[in-house]
Amino acid sequence: MRQMFRRLRAQCGMRVSRSCSLRDLRQIRVMTGAVVAALAVALAACTSSPTTSAAAAGAPASGSASAKPTGTLVVFAATSLTGAFDKIASQFEAANPGVTVKFNYNGSSSLATQITQGAPADVFASAAPSNMKTVTDAGLASGTPKIFAANSGEIMVETGNPMKITSVKDLANPAVKVVVCAPEVPCGKVATAVFKNAGVTVRPVSQEQNVGGVVTKVTLGEADAGIVYVTDVKANEGKADGVPIPADQNDITDYPIAQLKDAPNSAAAAAFVSYVLGPDGQQVLKSFGFLPPGS
Repeated sequence: MRQMFRRLRAQCGMRVSRSCSLRDLRQIRVMTGAVVAALAVALAACTSSPTTSAAAAGAPASGSASAKPTGTLVVFAATSLTGAFDKIASQFEAANPGVTVKFNYNGSSSLATQITQGAPADVFASAAPSNMKTVTDAGLASGTPKIFAANSGEIMVETGNPMKITSVKDLANPAVKVVVCAPEVPCGKVATAVFKNAGVTVRPVSQEQNVGGVVTKVTLGEADAGIVYVTDVKANEGKADGVPIPADQNDITDYPIAQLKDAPNSAAAAAFVSYVLGPDGQQVLKSFGFLPPGS
């Protein structure tokens, strides 16, 4: 091709002469077009973007949908969330085949201590912001925790209310066996605030490490009354009764949730947190008596 071009150039020069036939001119045009096309192809190859090259090589394009979560998801959650989170987990597993949710239910302060001491977990759901702060201050949360629910206090009494308890002030009666959560536990902080707001001094016979301990002692008849959450009274209908606490004496606690920074199953953790915050999770929480975030 190069030799032909030189021959034609020698024959025609820069101008058309008698020795340069019409057929020769056409050959020049064809070769010129071929050269231009070859240069265009080379230029396109040089300027193609990495994304285009990756796509041509079969690499996944950026922004493609993430694979569905799988594997075991470990959630550390406040005891008061047991019923609601068990149901949420059942729905979450149904929506995400291949995921198995395992819970560690306990008082939020105990869970925060376990996490800061290195216990492996994917998600932490606390019954109070103060215990979540223990985790975030240690740099163990991924992102900013989100409030997903709220709860308030209620007096739990034995079925039939044999001690005829009608108010917080009745709990100051030494004849009434009262059980509460320990002061560092969220339900214990609620009890402390309730007693302060009502202006009474209550001497409990026991301080439990989580609200489940209070519920157990009241339902088994080992205590006459206890300060629990509204959700605990609702969850134990038929086993105990509840005495509402007036709003001006009551206390509300917010429930924050966060994915943990070193979560072994970060994909499932992120999906679970989103589910709890989403409409399906919120509907379950509402059905168990929890208040919406910001209440």
